[in-house]
Amino acid sequence: MDETIKLHDRQFKVLIPAARIDEAVTDVARRINSDYAARETPLFLGVLNGSFMFLSDLMKKIEFNCELSFVKLASYEGTGSTGEVKNLIGLNNDLAGRHVVIVEDIVDTGGSIEHMVRELERHRPASIEICTLFFKPASYARTIPVRYRALEIGNEFIVGYGLDYNQLGRNLKDVYVVTE
Repeated sequence: MDETIKLHDRQFKVLIPAARIDEAVTDVARRINSDYAARETPLFLGVLNGSFMFLSDLMKKIEFNCELSFVKLASYEGTGSTGEVKNLIGLNNDLAGRHVVIVEDIVDTGGSIEHMVRELERHRPASIEICTLFFKPASYARTIPVRYRALEIGNEFIVGYGLDYNQLGRNLKDVYVVTE
């Protein structure tokens, strides 16, 4: 593990090592396994690009039959949210009567989650829950509950484990924070 890295014009240092991330993924998977084991084939809906590593590791720990699909949204540019959510790749699954778990890499202000939930509700699913690797409680400005939170963090900008800074850093196994 490199303690510091440079991506584009910014320096970053380790905030959360890979071992701690794995513990958090295991804990959240345990809760989901308990809550969903008796439900008929829930659908895990990963939000690209950032959730791919989290969703991959989470799926390895899920102990019941489920389906997996992806959507792509965008609301970040550089190190900050644009405040506008763009639906880039749509949903191709029939959700009527299905239990859906939205899997996000990070929930910040909640704009993307709110947008997704509104879109998904039009398809009449049985339930919709949110699962996120990182949750920023001080930034969250919505009322939709985020039931499955692997880790809570402050308002710092992070990269690694699927999260990027202008498309760099997604491949890092640890999570890094910008060092000003």
